[in-house]
Amino acid sequence: MPHTITPASQSLRERKKLKTRESIQREAMRLIQKQGYEKTTIEQIAAAVDVSPSTFFNYFPSKEDVVLYDAYDPIIGKLLLERPADEPPSVAIRHVLEEMAGTFERDRDVILARARLWIEEPSLRARLWEELEKGQTFMSALIAQRSGRDPDEFEIRVTVMVIVMAAMEAMREWVRHDGKGSFVATLRRALDLIDAQARLDNLASPSQRRS
Repeated sequence: MPHTITPASQSLRERKKLKTRESIQREAMRLIQKQGYEKTTIEQIAAAVDVSPSTFFNYFPSKEDVVLYDAYDPIIGKLLLERPADEPPSVAIRHVLEEMAGTFERDRDVILARARLWIEEPSLRARLWEELEKGQTFMSALIAQRSGRDPDEFEIRVTVMVIVMAAMEAMREWVRHDGKGSFVATLRRALDLIDAQARLDNLASPSQRRS
């Protein structure tokens, strides 16, 4: 049976936790940009947010995770599942990208700093494949829920990994140009290059393919 992802309204407690998590990441990135990744300690990050190191570990297992954490996945998932059920996946994903464009632009500096670290910092590069596999699992479940198919189907897994890798290469290209221009536009170019529409629409349900 397909996995189900059900975005729920966040409680006040969940919103407070998210705010604290984002504050920790923001201060961590500020310190890292100022003094370097290796020289920045968990103790320094915790002090900057006025929490204890043990509280830091309640939110992030390690310093690597504070850089790798991405708050956008739940938002993307919610937006994708809110798209019309009969809309082809390629169209739905492109609409979600457009809806997220403003958020990406608002957080441009933090996203760019994090992306540079993913690419340049050896300890973070070693974790990158693990993060890409998580992205594949997440997106496969979303696509499967929309189409009524099993996320473990070979066709879904292969196609979604193509999209995940396209996003990674779009991020590299954006960083290579020092964050100039729109990341969403760069990702759109990557999707065009792999003929994303034809690939993604193969994952539609039979009723979607007939429409």
